Amino acid sequence: MRKPVHSAAASALGYQHQTWWALLELLRANHVRPDAAICLELHDDIAWEQAGSATELLQVKHHQKSDRQLTDASADVWLTLKNWMDTAVPCDVDGPALVLVSTQQAKPGSAMAALRPQTRSEQVALSALERAALHEASGRIQEAREQFLALGQADRAALVSRITVMDSSPHIEDIPALVRAELRWNLPPGNEDLFLAMVWQWWDEQALALLQKRRRAVDIGMARAAIAGLRDQFTRALLPTVAAREETSDAAAVTDYADSPFVHQMKWVSYPPVNLRRSIIDYHRAQTQAIRWIAEELVAADELTALSRDLVDEWETEFEWMQIELAATPDEATRQRAGARLLRGLSQRNGPCLQDRYHEAFFVRGQRHELADTGRVGWHPEFRDHMRKLQARS
Repeated sequence: MRKPVHSAAASALGYQHQTWWALLELLRANHVRPDAAICLELHDDIAWEQAGSATELLQVKHHQKSDRQLTDASADVWLTLKNWMDTAVPCDVDGPALVLVSTQQAKPGSAMAALRPQTRSEQVALSALERAALHEASGRIQEAREQFLALGQADRAALVSRITVMDSSPHIEDIPALVRAELRWNLPPGNEDLFLAMVWQWWDEQALALLQKRRRAVDIGMARAAIAGLRDQFTRALLPTVAAREETSDAAAVTDYADSPFVHQMKWVSYPPVNLRRSIIDYHRAQTQAIRWIAEELVAADELTALSRDLVDEWETEFEWMQIELAATPDEATRQRAGARLLRGLSQRNGPCLQDRYHEAFFVRGQRHELADTGRVGWHPEFRDHMRKLQARS
């Protein structure tokens, strides 16, 4: 179960809550808005759009456990109203719906309470906001109140008619359980937590792309297909990919493994630097993947042992042919090129797979480098001598 970092600053926690709330919105709207898409920080904190036009704007306000109520004088209320007055054409009765989502509870008798779906009274809400706007404040709150009064009666009524308040909304620590409940029919028996972790990983990637403007929106169909694809990895008895490429920092991995034997093995055959870096990432991902599979009891250790044995058998055949071809070639540069060709050739094969349960090429490449790390396979014709010298140094 995902847990928020409570030591984070309130603003950081608010942003995290916003992205988590967007996932919950996406799951809840699965059947209600089949053709809609959700955005982050585009039209508003969160927005629903259809055919590229916003249909609903959400301002999401998170407050850690607090006894304070959401009142008509609250900064959240007036800063939200100002944002909508600035961007959402307040006089347009056909404009996008406006939703204030707050973890605070609306004060009884307030405009905020009157704008709840279940106790809605637009006239009561309008009168209460007009009264509140007459009280002096400071800074942007005062600006918002003056701007609201300056709209004129009809425009104020049009704005209020589009607003809904969702108060007492779940806190950030409550959202994972709600996401789990929305996905309850998709949970693979025995692997519920792993599946949910994969869904969260997928959403984290989408949310980052939305915030960085690399993606405009995530539509319902895309979310449904992505989650179904994750679920199918369990129903087809295939192994899920649990070590994403994005989890790994290239620079950090290259630094961490710089003195590892499998890296020396590649350097002994002058393996090109870009391919060497990619090989390090493959090794790291394969190691991470195998550890998680075993921890989740998705793979038994003897399955990995069988794969290693098949990879060694494959390597022995190709290594012997290389030695035969180099028998009368003492030139070191030639021997290095032959070793690099051997590694390149094997890396371009999908090779043996994990009992037909996993076919991602990076895993097999990473497993080859694990074998090279222990000295069971190698690329240079004299790799065993090199390994003995390397071990003697350490």
